[in-house]
Amino acid sequence: MSETILVPGGREVRGTLETADSDADSTAAVVACPPHPQQGGHRGDERLVAVAGELVERGVDCLRFDYGPWDEGRGERADAARAVEWAAERYDRVGLFGFSFGGAVALSTAADGADVEAVSALAPASGLPDGSDVTAAFEEIPVPVQVVYGTRDDVADAASVADRAREFEQSVVELDADHFFVGQSGKVADRVADFLVPWVQPDASR
Repeated sequence: MSETILVPGGREVRGTLETADSDADSTAAVVACPPHPQQGGHRGDERLVAVAGELVERGVDCLRFDYGPWDEGRGERADAARAVEWAAERYDRVGLFGFSFGGAVALSTAADGADVEAVSALAPASGLPDGSDVTAAFEEIPVPVQVVYGTRDDVADAASVADRAREFEQSVVELDADHFFVGQSGKVADRVADFLVPWVQPDASR
């Protein structure tokens, strides 16, 4: 099931909450950050939809959201933080996910102290338009991190983010794919859910 959510705050941020089809309410959720809004990124991105679908299958709700007005990455980070706050008020545990620009937003938001159990970044950009260095975020992120990237990615410098993740002994997944993971959304969703679900499900073993 899904419903439209208006995330509170000073910016126009709307999301789609996908909920697990079960008798009991889920105690866990993942907030999903879309790719670059000025390049057509939105909450209906096929990679976000695939990840949300896999999470719901495993009993974890997922909030996919659209950013408010373009703000060079600053407002977008604030949007992600507010989406996490919204989820944290309703769920016991919250995870954070993002693709491309959204991956950079997710990592930066986690570094800024968002109340999450873990963060997964798919083909994350190494920087944001406001000049933020995403590779530096690893020094501040206090939770487990996963970076998934394609070895044929010629759009984002995700490999440098993955190298930084390795330096901090975080999880890195390489796929034989381009930046958009054409034909591999299901595989991506499996890898992301494999990582996030054990951290956000209270009764899951790690």
